[in-house]
Amino acid sequence: MLLKGKTALVTGASRGIGKEIAKRFIEEGATVWGLATKPSPGASELAELAAKHGSVYHELIANISDPASVQPVITAAVKDSGGFSILVNNAGITKDGLSFRMKLEDWESVLNINLTGTFLVTQIVSSDMIRKRAGSIINMSSIVGLHGQGGQVNYAASKAGLVGYSKSLAKETAGRGVRVNVVAPGYIETEMTDAIPEEARKTWLESIPMKTPGSVTDVADTVVFLASDLSKYITAQVIGVDGGMGA
Repeated sequence: MLLKGKTALVTGASRGIGKEIAKRFIEEGATVWGLATKPSPGASELAELAAKHGSVYHELIANISDPASVQPVITAAVKDSGGFSILVNNAGITKDGLSFRMKLEDWESVLNINLTGTFLVTQIVSSDMIRKRAGSIINMSSIVGLHGQGGQVNYAASKAGLVGYSKSLAKETAGRGVRVNVVAPGYIETEMTDAIPEEARKTWLESIPMKTPGSVTDVADTVVFLASDLSKYITAQVIGVDGGMGA
């Protein structure tokens, strides 16, 4: 029960990595609030799991890229929850395409959700953490944000931006008891990667020194570590969960 007594907010909690993080948090004793764009089937599963652990799962609905939508929801959640001791910014999308053909709307939508959305949520939650002089913020980047990937200039830019944002925020908040770290997954089997063409999938697998894709549990376990007191002296770090791809 590494997170017993802690309250966590996870964005993009409706599926994939976000859902698994919420699940692991519940199993480790945290009360979890999950942010999704629309009501999700995964919420009932998480609610059932929380009930088994004597807790409650709270689903929040908002457009994370729209200040008018997300800011009131997060402000109310901070008040209703009594404040979050853990924040995981996991919400993200891809709209791939070669840069010279990319539509401006595809560039903007990815940056708005992946990067600006993180800023909007974190600004509210971190202010409360700073007042309480305690908290752990984990931002989900990607190996693509560290090393680039053809056809993903918008996604890579948003994920690279999260690294710079996180390191800067960590320096602002470290003296106030708030830690900020980054998790950068490599090739993780999710609904998003299921859409990758088979030839591209083979290329990715060949580039992994461990010769196998990661799982959402691999990522969630790393996030649990960073959310817990086991990592109380770790901040401003980027941890790759990539089977050695980023070496």
